[in-house]
Amino acid sequence: MFFLNINKPKGISSFDVIRILRKKLSIKQIGHSGTLDPLASGVLQVGVGECTKLLDYLPSDKKYIADICFGYVTDTYDDEGEKRFIAKPSFTKDKLLCTLNSFLGKTLQVPPKYSAIKINGKKLCDLSRINSDFEFQIEPREIEIHSIELLEFSSYENVKILVHCKKGTYIRSLAYDIGEKLKCGAYITNLSRIEAGNFSIQNSDDLDSDEFNKINPLDVLPFDKYELNEIEYNRVMNGNFICNNNLFKTDKVLLTKNNKLVSFANLSDNLIKPKKVFRGN
Repeated sequence: MFFLNINKPKGISSFDVIRILRKKLSIKQIGHSGTLDPLASGVLQVGVGECTKLLDYLPSDKKYIADICFGYVTDTYDDEGEKRFIAKPSFTKDKLLCTLNSFLGKTLQVPPKYSAIKINGKKLCDLSRINSDFEFQIEPREIEIHSIELLEFSSYENVKILVHCKKGTYIRSLAYDIGEKLKCGAYITNLSRIEAGNFSIQNSDDLDSDEFNKINPLDVLPFDKYELNEIEYNRVMNGNFICNNNLFKTDKVLLTKNNKLVSFANLSDNLIKPKKVFRGN
């Protein structure tokens, strides 16, 4: 069991990455921590083997670099859709900075209709492609943006920003909303995820690599660790709790034996209760 840090290329889906990895590694149990748009590139957190059960526990903050074009909108909020002119942009750099800052913190965001969100068991993007004129009721969702940095403002057709946000933020919707506030429209022309939790683009592997860096879950999961003695190990492997008076900083703990992960456990008073047991590690 291990994690992979894959640099997803532009033009394929996140599931395409999983399909390719299953074939290359000859392992069926592979999954990712969150969809990255086909037209976006960058970091994709991948779990292999029983690490698929731990994907939800990885740190999930994201960092993106986005290129934005102002003056137009598209139905997909990126350059895959058909462009529609809104207004000739005329805002200043200071006005742009002020607008970007207005999105900091917790706000409500309506996800794009061309997204992987499901309605009645079907993806919005699939429903939208079947009938682009059909109106779906998409409820706004709370997002949180930690920071937005303006990296480049060479023209209204070429604005580059760096966004640090919580999981669940749609950068395409953010670009659309920025264009709305500036009353001229906007859409994404390029998007790259450069960080996902503690996985960074600098340490990622290309999908066509012959070998991948296998990441030990103990190195990336943000929980305290506890090395089991033989008696504790046998109890845990049988699904039983163990007593412990250690002070932990986290409410979950990684139980190890010989520095290998054998269980993901919850803490309750002085009891450590195994939640997931990994017998094949």
